[in-house]
Amino acid sequence: MLFRKKKPVIDRKTPQEGDASKIDETNAILASLADPILVLDSERVVKYANQAAMDLFGRVLVGRNIVQCIRQPHVVDAVEQVFQTQETWVGDASFPAPVERHLTLHVALIAEGEGVSITVRDTTLEKRTEEMHSDFVANVSHELRSPLSALVGFIETLQGAAQNDPDARERFLGIMIQEANRMARLIDDLLSLSRVQIQEHVVPDDSVDVGLVLQNVTDILALKANDRQMELILNYEAKDCMVAGDSDQMTQVFQNLLDNAIKYGKPATPVEITTRYVDRLPHQNVPGVLVEIRDHGDGIDEEHLPRLTERFYRVDKARSRTLGGTGLGLAIVKHIIARHRGRLNIESKTGEGSTFSVLLPIKL
Repeated sequence: MLFRKKKPVIDRKTPQEGDASKIDETNAILASLADPILVLDSERVVKYANQAAMDLFGRVLVGRNIVQCIRQPHVVDAVEQVFQTQETWVGDASFPAPVERHLTLHVALIAEGEGVSITVRDTTLEKRTEEMHSDFVANVSHELRSPLSALVGFIETLQGAAQNDPDARERFLGIMIQEANRMARLIDDLLSLSRVQIQEHVVPDDSVDVGLVLQNVTDILALKANDRQMELILNYEAKDCMVAGDSDQMTQVFQNLLDNAIKYGKPATPVEITTRYVDRLPHQNVPGVLVEIRDHGDGIDEEHLPRLTERFYRVDKARSRTLGGTGLGLAIVKHIIARHRGRLNIESKTGEGSTFSVLLPIKL
């Protein structure tokens, strides 16, 4: 936190006739600014909020006390301090929901004892970029160590004892290409996860037809399902479901979930994909769409369910690697759904299969 002296910059005297146009002009200027701005009166009540502030803190701001608008005690204390000391306060605040956001706030007196302005700058992108860079380096150095060690070992063997053994050379080269492909998939997934997390605080605004996405994904994976004698059953209880989203990311979500259902479902069993409308989402006061993907596999023990979306968490590490998994798929799914302000639910019982449910708000 930082305080510094600053002279009042806006005259808040009672408007006289002819001053209304000046107030309208000031409001128009504030409304056009991209950064969120709040103006408080001496009672700490919001007298003005531009569109950016309403998008950030909620639609109903004007007429409410600052305590109700920004639930950060140190920010409220800073407002009081500015009124008392007439010094500008600069500090940071983090908002954990619906996704974590990092903000830098400037609180300044706008007239002697009559009000203050709060200007907000969103630093989430900078913070996330720093975190993603460090996470990427740490994850790559940790997860690539095993396949790289295996490759080095096989190369040394082929250069030494096995250099004149055709059978060993063919077997080792086959394993080496598998390990190299695994590293390539791992790097691709890490980059994908980093991109999603960097964008997570920005809600996409394109219109996406969930039914069309699901149809395209089932068409893409139909051949893979046929190889295991599995039928993909698409049930449209609600077909025309438009959500505010990113079409490529929505495809990535359902392709990942459906691919997992095919991998971990039992051969010759169906995979059921169902869509239905929801009057009110449990985590938001808006209507939405529910997409359920159910397999008939071995199921997952209850103790593992809370950790399935953690990066690199695998219920069965050997099986996951055999099937080509990187341990990042569900982590990517979770962050994409969070960016779309949705929710992922997982239900499973050992021996009865699993159901992955995606709840998304409908675009109004």
